[in-house]
This record gives sequence, C-alpha cells and structure tokens, in this order.
Amino acid sequence: MESYDEQRGRAGHAVGGGSPGGAAIPAQAGPQDAGSPDFGRQNPGSPDRTAIPDPGGAQDRAAHHEAPQDRAGLAALSLPYQVVGAVALAVIGLVACFHVGMVFLHVAPSNTLSKQHGETVDAWVMPEFEQNWKLFAPNPLQQNIAVQVRAEVTRDGTRRVTPWIDLTAEDAAAIRGNPFPSHVQQNELRRAWDFYANQHGDDDQANTLRAGLSERYIRRIALLRLEKHELGGKVERIQVRSATTSVAAPPWSREKTDTRPYYRLLPWWAVTAADLPGGVTGGRTAEEAR
Repeated sequence: MESYDEQRGRAGHAVGGGSPGGAAIPAQAGPQDAGSPDFGRQNPGSPDRTAIPDPGGAQDRAAHHEAPQDRAGLAALSLPYQVVGAVALAVIGLVACFHVGMVFLHVAPSNTLSKQHGETVDAWVMPEFEQNWKLFAPNPLQQNIAVQVRAEVTRDGTRRVTPWIDLTAEDAAAIRGNPFPSHVQQNELRRAWDFYANQHGDDDQANTLRAGLSERYIRRIALLRLEKHELGGKVERIQVRSATTSVAAPPWSREKTDTRPYYRLLPWWAVTAADLPGGVTGGRTAEEAR
C-alpha cells in the first residue's frame, strides 16, 4: 500500500510537470495555444481572470450620464445669437402691445387718452386696421352704394358730357373671380365715399374741418379712374354721384323692400392741376398737368 505522501507527490508531478517539491503549478497557455478553438473560453468552474474590453461597459455609461442634456430654443444658440433673439422677441412684444393699445383706444368710448392723442391713434389705425361695430349693430347695413362719375370734355372748341361711368362696378369686376384682390380694389373708392359722406351733410355742406380734404381726395380718385377711359378730349369738370340700392329681402321673408336706386348728386367740380395725381393728365399736355 502506498503512503499518502507518495500519492500526493505523483499527483503534483503530473500536474506541475515535474516541479521540484511536488507543488501544483497551474498550467498557462503559451503562444501556440492562441489558435486553439478553446482559447479565450471561460472555464465554467473557475473565475474569469482575463480582461476583455467592453464597448458598452460601465465607463461609457458613466460618461453618458455625465454629458449635458440636449438644449432647445434660444438656449441652443451661442451667446451673441441668444442676445439678438431676446432683443427681437422683446421688440415684437412691444409692437404687439402698442398695436393692441391703439386699436383699443380707437374702438373704446371717448376718454381722456383718445381725446388727447386722437390724431396719433387715427394715423396708426386708419385705414388698414380700422375697426367698427357695424357687424354687431342692431340693424346692420343692408344697402349697396355705387359711386359713379361723369366728365365734361372739351375738344376743338366743342364741349360734351360723357355718360355716367360706374366706378364701383369696375372694382367689383376686378374683384370677382380674383382670389387675391388688392386693397385698392376693395377699399379705396368705398372708404373715400364714406369719408366724404361723414364730413358733409345731406345738403353737401361741410360740417367738419376735414371736409375739404375729403372732397379733394374723391376728386383725385375719380380723375385717376377716368384716365383709363378714352374720353377724347380735355376734362374740364367732373361730377360725382352715389346710387344707393337696398338689398332685397330673401325669398322666404314677407318683408317688402324697395329696391329702386336713390341718387345723391354732387355739384360740378372744376378740374385743376392740383386734382391730378402723379402720371394723370386728364387730356392735358405735360405742361398743363403740372
């Protein structure tokens, strides 16, 4: 029978490759073992002692958590652009507040501010931002108003009067079927007539300080429109009238409406060079139109 020490010595020699003293030395893989299919495999029964880089390891995760979050809006811009953006937003906000305040003063009942700064408010609001309460009136406007003009023309010593030319109908024809009609086609003539009617009484007598301005305004518009027509002579005088026609009641209504036109005839106005806008001659020479 072999002793325990002899058995232990042979086992240590088999494992350690004949190391003196019989100590067991773990076998290490040499360079020739790198090509083995089992190289690099972890022994299920022993801890992993080989350091293998891990692209998605703890270091990358820590760096990801330490990185700043993505910024949006002005914060994503550099400091100079942040300053420019903040100033632009402030200017837009101030202009918006100023506009709202002006419109409020325009539609609000008469007060100290609107009386003291009425001209400034009107200059800002009129005519692009005009506001009124006609849509919400108890009895909204139910009339169509057409502005018409005729001219007295001279040529070769003869004088004649042209037929009535419906300027409102010309604007309506230009608007009809046009998805983007101009502001001039929609509002210039209509607002000019409203301006004149509000500055004059029914007898065409001026009742405000702006009556003369309203008269010159509508005369210049009329001559501007007449320039497109071949009148065949020099325009000496013009006359403007309005034709007011009530809108007919709907078929299902029992209301009776008088749809006959009613005319408001203005006096004849002599045409001067001051009545001719830029580029309008009224049948005159360039020297006479100055």
